[in-house]
Amino acid sequence: MTIPVPQDIPKWLSRTADPAVDTADTLTTARALRRVMTVTPTSRQAAVLVLFGGAPEGDPNAPGGLPTDAEVLLTQRASTMRQHRGQVAFPGGAVDPGDAGPIDTALREACEETGLDGAGVQPIAVLPTLFVPVSRFDVTPVVAYWRTPSEVRVVDESETERVVRVPVAQLLDPANRFLVNTALGYRSPAFQVDGMLVWGLTGGILAGIFRAGGWELEWDHEDVRDLETALAAVGMTL
Repeated sequence: MTIPVPQDIPKWLSRTADPAVDTADTLTTARALRRVMTVTPTSRQAAVLVLFGGAPEGDPNAPGGLPTDAEVLLTQRASTMRQHRGQVAFPGGAVDPGDAGPIDTALREACEETGLDGAGVQPIAVLPTLFVPVSRFDVTPVVAYWRTPSEVRVVDESETERVVRVPVAQLLDPANRFLVNTALGYRSPAFQVDGMLVWGLTGGILAGIFRAGGWELEWDHEDVRDLETALAAVGMTL
């Protein structure tokens, strides 16, 4: 699905609206294969909000014009959840019958999860859908600009443990970037930041957007770690 690219989005975010963006790196092929191998032929539909905030004018001296105050909204699922417990994710969830499309789903779920005021959010792009083998969801990422940031918080502690506005500079820091080998047989981009490990679907989407936006700094692509060991290092488990 494509949407008209808004003409007034910040220039530093403009390349994230490119429909050719490979948002998942090695995740794309691996997840496609897992989808084919899944016994159940049908999957459930979901959408997530990849919400970036920051000064609209950007920093002309930074890679891709990324402003120093750029941030992205992430959540950490409650450790009591049956699936994906404790994992770091973008706000989002399953499609409701009344949703008009992935943008509607992503905004509705983000508002319900974080208390976000959707009026301050400007959708930019709907990226290609990715399959999540464990939950059998087809997840559509919706990239958006946080034109008017609002207060966010944990709305339901039974579902969400943390709601965090993470500085993009921390995610881009080469010291915080590496790869993890997963039990599902693929290699995932990973970020260690603010006491969290960001990996899997979320890590893949971020890695692809950082590359497409021209924001990346050189980092060690040969630094490959065991997933469970990397999780344990920040007090997280599968």
